[in-house]
Amino acid sequence: MPDVPAIAWRPYPDLDDAQRIAAARAFHDAMVTRRSCRAFAERPVPREAIEWAIRAAGTAPSGANHQLWHFAVVASAAGKAAIRSGAEAEEREFYAGKAGAEWLRALAPLGTDADKSYLEIAPWLIVIFGQRRGGLKPGDDFQNYYVTESVGIATGLLLTALHAAGLATLTHTPNPMKFLNTVCARPDAEKPVMIVAVGHAAADATIPVHALQRKPLEDTASWL
Repeated sequence: MPDVPAIAWRPYPDLDDAQRIAAARAFHDAMVTRRSCRAFAERPVPREAIEWAIRAAGTAPSGANHQLWHFAVVASAAGKAAIRSGAEAEEREFYAGKAGAEWLRALAPLGTDADKSYLEIAPWLIVIFGQRRGGLKPGDDFQNYYVTESVGIATGLLLTALHAAGLATLTHTPNPMKFLNTVCARPDAEKPVMIVAVGHAAADATIPVHALQRKPLEDTASWL
């Protein structure tokens, strides 16, 4: 490898094989309880919990370590109402036929529709943007690479951290999403990728049976 400034590798905990397997299984057992929530309570969530979850998301690997994401956190009633209005406008077109019959058929077992009232009820909305240009330092203006992949990994860590904090989440991707740049006052060079609603599940929240199904390991992995 080229000679670049570096520090010594800091070893991970020295576990034996049984401990590694137990740790991996325990993490699975914690994450298998994660569900998407479409009914939130108005119960508040402390900002510090959101801050730590975003810090965790920021540990994700990224192209050239540019950390090419931005998390716009919306808690104001006006901001959430604007996001709901923009999202529902796109969703009405989606469910009116823009999606196509096959896509709507795939969504039918989840019972979703154009009503996105949870976008106003959830105490926090985290709008995730991918930065096409940027860099590690403020003011950098370099081409960013692997934006979609990097933001996807960071979003996965965000959802994991929020779940570990005992919070319910829902990912939402209205299409197109350009209205989010305006609502969140983000530059055109940033691409909105996803909205994550965060809060506590409502007392009457339910989980569609379809969402409980998980493919077995033999259908999702191969060993070569």
